[in-house]
Amino acid sequence: MNKQNSKTLTSWIVTAVFIVLIAGLSLFNQPSAFAQSETLPVVPTESVPAPVVSPTPATPPTTWFVDPVAANVRRLLTTNECVGCNLFEAQLERVNLLGANLEGANLQEAELEKANLQGTNLQTANLQGVDFSKANLQGVNLQGANLYDADLEGANLQGANLQGANLQKADLQKTNLTTANIEGANLLGADLEDAFLPPGSQLNISFSK
Repeated sequence: MNKQNSKTLTSWIVTAVFIVLIAGLSLFNQPSAFAQSETLPVVPTESVPAPVVSPTPATPPTTWFVDPVAANVRRLLTTNECVGCNLFEAQLERVNLLGANLEGANLQEAELEKANLQGTNLQTANLQGVDFSKANLQGVNLQGANLYDADLEGANLQGANLQGANLQKADLQKTNLTTANIEGANLLGADLEDAFLPPGSQLNISFSK
């Protein structure tokens, strides 16, 4: 009887130890299981705005400056005609403009020294301050032209039509005006020293010394 009780007690002790062991193992694994069951916090994702790309500005077409006077000079030299065009301060020294048509053109302050303008039409042209020194102006039409303060020293104006032209303060020293028509020309203050005047002409002019 005592032997049987002893076996029973031993069995209970073994069972109890086994239960305690199982319980201990369960407790030991619980933090790990709990950690595994935890839901990771959701980190909000910041939305990065897309970079704003400005449209590439349209490149304006290249504008090349065109000098109107230079363009008119090319036109004159190509066609021998530039009626009413702007040739202000044009550089035309020694140029050959034989028989050119420049009626009403603006040649103010232009350089035409030693140029050949024989038979050229310069009627009503603005020739104020033009340098015509030693130029060939034979037979040129200067009717009604403005030659105020123009330099005509040593120029050949034989047979030129200067009817009604404005030659105030013009330099006409040593200028050949024989056979030129100077009827009604304004020669007030013009320098006609050593100029060759039309024979028998009676001019009310002043000479600047």
